[in-house]
Amino acid sequence: MIKIEYQTQRLSLRFFLLMLILFLFQMSFGLLIATQHVDPTLLAGIANFNVLRAEHTNLGILWILSGFIGTILFIGPLLSNRELVAPWLIKFLFYALVAVTLWNVATQTLAADGIAGWWLGQPWFQEGLEYLEAGRAADLVIFVGFAILTYVVLRTFPARREWNEIHWGLAMGVTALTFVWLFGVFFVERLDLQEYFRWYVVHYWVEGVWEVIHISLVGFLLVLMFKADVKAVGYAVFWGVSLVWLSGLIGNAHHYFWIGTPEFWQFWGALFSALEPLPLVFCFWHIYLDAHQDKKPLENAPAFYFILGSVVLEQVGAGILGFTMTFALTNVWSHGTWVTPSHAHLAMFGTFGMLGIASAYYAVPLLRGVKSFDQRLGKTAFWLVMTGMLGIAFAFAIGGTIQVFLARSMGLSWYGGQVFPAMQFFKVLIPLFGLVFAVGAGLLVYDLLTIGLRQPSTAVAKQVPRTEPAPDKGWHSALSGSEASLWLMGMWIFGAIITLGLLSFNLDAVASGDPTIPYVLAGVGYPGLLLITLLFVWRFLASLQARPVTASAEVPGLLAAKGA
Repeated sequence: MIKIEYQTQRLSLRFFLLMLILFLFQMSFGLLIATQHVDPTLLAGIANFNVLRAEHTNLGILWILSGFIGTILFIGPLLSNRELVAPWLIKFLFYALVAVTLWNVATQTLAADGIAGWWLGQPWFQEGLEYLEAGRAADLVIFVGFAILTYVVLRTFPARREWNEIHWGLAMGVTALTFVWLFGVFFVERLDLQEYFRWYVVHYWVEGVWEVIHISLVGFLLVLMFKADVKAVGYAVFWGVSLVWLSGLIGNAHHYFWIGTPEFWQFWGALFSALEPLPLVFCFWHIYLDAHQDKKPLENAPAFYFILGSVVLEQVGAGILGFTMTFALTNVWSHGTWVTPSHAHLAMFGTFGMLGIASAYYAVPLLRGVKSFDQRLGKTAFWLVMTGMLGIAFAFAIGGTIQVFLARSMGLSWYGGQVFPAMQFFKVLIPLFGLVFAVGAGLLVYDLLTIGLRQPSTAVAKQVPRTEPAPDKGWHSALSGSEASLWLMGMWIFGAIITLGLLSFNLDAVASGDPTIPYVLAGVGYPGLLLITLLFVWRFLASLQARPVTASAEVPGLLAAKGA
């Protein structure tokens, strides 16, 4: 095993540990608000749903950012072949992130009393804008933090003539991360105009900047894990990033449909939003090619499991379920309902959260000098969080379909006695699947926090390395490109069924009170999509067993990064 060569890489460990702590708190808030859906009187007047939901959303953004920063700081020296510049600034960035988190958690409680901290025409404590609830004080500290990250990355990278596509992807990502945030650092009194600029931040971050960083990080992690050709990976990163910018910039317009903007955005928003899955398909395809090239050993299974989960759930949550809601004729029904968080949970946790966890599983053992570790906890945790999140998405989607019909088609009272009781079964499913997710989250946090600190398992210590591939047949046979294409096609077929289900709410028969068509299509589409996703991940990982492995879980070295 090659040891860590750059001391400044160890600074990334702080951000990974912060990520895990914030992840646990965010998950706890999620379980609490899921339970409040079942019993709205729970903690009423003490910890109201709207405040807890804001905490849940904000902590989700903060722990994902912590994972991104940790990953960038870990791979920065490998991309640059030198130490990170200004380590004191990185330490300041860490404490600033902790301070912003504590400030944000504390000030969200002021929303219940309508206290925003107005001064000089700006809300300094909290501003109540969905996903951007932080007040101006936190906004400015966040801006300084992003500027520090950009400075450190750009100064650490070698001369621009030596950059490859991964350098360019990360450089553009962190620079845009800082620049786009400026649109959230001012208050506009007109609500429609404020919404217009709010989506500049939310959309261009998640469906632009974050995806650029995601594609770049996934590419380089594959270089490290599979000794993949950096030029081939760079080619995939280039096209992935290009397609993100092409589709994402105008694709932002699908958020403009119902906020008072001109009607022409309905056409352009739908058109370019429909192109947004293209870079996600490309990202999925390049992870397939890199993982299956030369049948090289899978040395760090948990890290790859979560990378695969990140890319597949990006395809399903952001790509397919995002696609179903980007047309005006489907979005008019789905927006503001439970159908939307089905897409959001898979897209946010699946795409970005799983990448942070994957990076931690790769980096933490190296940073702690661990030569081998028991991978069983990480694998078990992956399947639990994967199954739990797919179950949560299923409950949101089917419950949301019922909600759309009763509230939007039938016009029944949103807060009346008909809509919520009809959704009650699915309200109960969310905390139940949430508990499955929580067990997995607890396992992976415990595993990552204690790697290198606890005694190695005797079962692992006694394992004999296997250098011959497993039997190449059946479910464990090598996964061909044509078979992977069929799995991907199957996912999109179920996505098309879901889209038709949302479109069917425009039919006269449904408007007259017959929900048969949307209910049947949703009942086939959502379970089918989520089941085929789970089976495909199982098949993909099973196919990797048809190759030599090392039973002692040697942590892959960093030498492959040299010259990247």
